[in-house]
Amino acid sequence: MDGGQYLQLKQELNEEQPANIAEYFEELTAEKQLFIFRLLSKDVAAEVFSYMDNDTQEHIVQSITDREVRNIVDEMFLDDTVDFLEEAPANLVKKVLRNTDAGTRQLINRFLNYPENSAGSLMTIEFVRLRANMTVAKALSEIKRVGMDKETIYTCYVTDAQRKLLGVIPLRTLICAEDDSLVGDLMEDDVISVHTLDDQEEVANIFKKYNWMALPVTDTEGRLVGIITVDDIVDVIEQETTEDMELMNAVLPSDDEYLKMSVFALVKNRIPWLCVLMISGTLSAFVIGMYQSLLDSVVMLSSFMTIITGTGGNAGSQASAMVIRGLALGDIQMRDTFKVVFKELRVGILCGLILAMVNMIRMTFFDHSTPFNIDLTVSLSMGVAVVLAKTLGCILPILAKAVKLDPAMMAGPLISTVVDAIALVVYFSIATVLVL
Repeated sequence: MDGGQYLQLKQELNEEQPANIAEYFEELTAEKQLFIFRLLSKDVAAEVFSYMDNDTQEHIVQSITDREVRNIVDEMFLDDTVDFLEEAPANLVKKVLRNTDAGTRQLINRFLNYPENSAGSLMTIEFVRLRANMTVAKALSEIKRVGMDKETIYTCYVTDAQRKLLGVIPLRTLICAEDDSLVGDLMEDDVISVHTLDDQEEVANIFKKYNWMALPVTDTEGRLVGIITVDDIVDVIEQETTEDMELMNAVLPSDDEYLKMSVFALVKNRIPWLCVLMISGTLSAFVIGMYQSLLDSVVMLSSFMTIITGTGGNAGSQASAMVIRGLALGDIQMRDTFKVVFKELRVGILCGLILAMVNMIRMTFFDHSTPFNIDLTVSLSMGVAVVLAKTLGCILPILAKAVKLDPAMMAGPLISTVVDAIALVVYFSIATVLVL
């Protein structure tokens, strides 16, 4: 590459969107990544770094000099630096920390001490702080002075001398107000904030409810210590959704990308739940063993076990999926337990009646190989199994929430395993009455 091509590449890279450059890095070899990264200006390099995946970030920090590390940390927002350090190995954390000034190092250590997935671990301290006695003209001047170093200026926060949060004021309000108006007269003092120890899922629910771009974070004394911006919440929503999907499919949650995980890592995440489900599946075998004499005398009953357990499992999975979603979005609260159970009970009765009738018609008119009492046994068992499965499918996630477990654990695989055993008990109990 000659000098002209080098300069042209450098110019084009620094004019490109940082997120696009970070995505491009994933296609490069390690050597080319380092070469391209060093073509970027300091501010662009810091922004590109914040968009990179963990593996690329670690490779870059391992490969560059201490001075280059210092330049990146100086240009990056503090929350992005903390996000990287939370996932980085100890040797890289030490390399970064020794290349920061004492004040920044103290802030980083404080952030790292917040519990994982808490509001404190998500927040940034780069926000605009105003005083209530400021005029609009002075407030706008302050925003111009410090705004370039802040993560957002669209919402500003009003505090007193002790940093207690008094109110918020949008930039639009300041721009449209008279210059001599006081910030305290214009601010919104009914402020909704979160605590540093609040769970990130609760924070995400507040963002979804109010459609805000940023949310203030306070400590136990009501002092403003940071803000959480919507870009961080988008990541949280993606993370929580992925975790719920994994739990609902009996996989232990992982932050790693699928293609970057080894076979052994995938096995480690899957085998615990498979073992639990296998062991719990012995309930069905135990129930079948209890009624073995019934099966021996009426062998035909064994032909319909799978249709009853399958229908019950599907019904339970439907109910649990709806309730888990409602709990995740905050649409269902613990106080709604009776309403949910009563509703799913009615849904279960109607679905059970319809399925029982359809199955009875199918077996009576289209399957002439079975006697009427077998048709009736299978149909009644299916209806009762659906009612019980729907009820159980809504109760288990709520119980999990009550004991501080993730409701997503009580999803398809587990519900199906439990419902299988219950459905078989129902089936054999009805068969004992109608068939023998």
